[in-house]
Amino acid sequence: MKKILVCEDEVSIRSFVVVNLERAGYTVTQAGSGEEALACFTADSSIRLALLDVMLPGIDGFETCRRLRELDGDMGIIMLTARTREEEKVSGLRMGADDYVTKPFSTAELIARIDALYRRLENREGAAYIEQVISGEFVLDLRTRRLMRHGTPVELTQVEFQLLELFFRNPGQLLSRVDILQRVWGTDAVMDDKIVDVNIRRLRMKVEADPSNPRHLQTVWGRGYRWNE
Repeated sequence: MKKILVCEDEVSIRSFVVVNLERAGYTVTQAGSGEEALACFTADSSIRLALLDVMLPGIDGFETCRRLRELDGDMGIIMLTARTREEEKVSGLRMGADDYVTKPFSTAELIARIDALYRRLENREGAAYIEQVISGEFVLDLRTRRLMRHGTPVELTQVEFQLLELFFRNPGQLLSRVDILQRVWGTDAVMDDKIVDVNIRRLRMKVEADPSNPRHLQTVWGRGYRWNE
């Protein structure tokens, strides 16, 4: 069962989104505020996806995203926003969102992005087997979906985990933004490759001693990124 939480305070928009998601085969839980969304997820933690509006009464979508990510580091989260400034989109990604859709949006694009994220979650869960990928002081456990550094756990979102797995399996190899986008977000990804840069910056904050001067996750200017053990 494909379960999704839709948090949008404008009833007309929420109803429209819900109808189309149900037609696409999703079981939808509705919320009109961040507080209600958190309560819904607490009541049913089997919800795998969340679509969150940024502008909400009470706690906003960014804070709702952050709290949901604390409750479940693996769920898929998409931000729905009328804001177009890049730094505001980046804020959502830094809070743990996997993607964002800007209003006004086309129904086809919204469903495509949700479907793509759901497939990534399914593929990740289907590949959860006992195996570890080791890179220097880092140990990536593919069964528990955990990263350890010198024996200490490092909290990752599901996208950050997939990024590290890709880099750990290709040490020293230059990976372009397009390569990363297609191999982490999928070949049918309908998003700007800037989402790669945002998630790389966020990942550096977790794995680098000095994120401004990275030793492991390095930028190859104009070409992409490379992981050094």
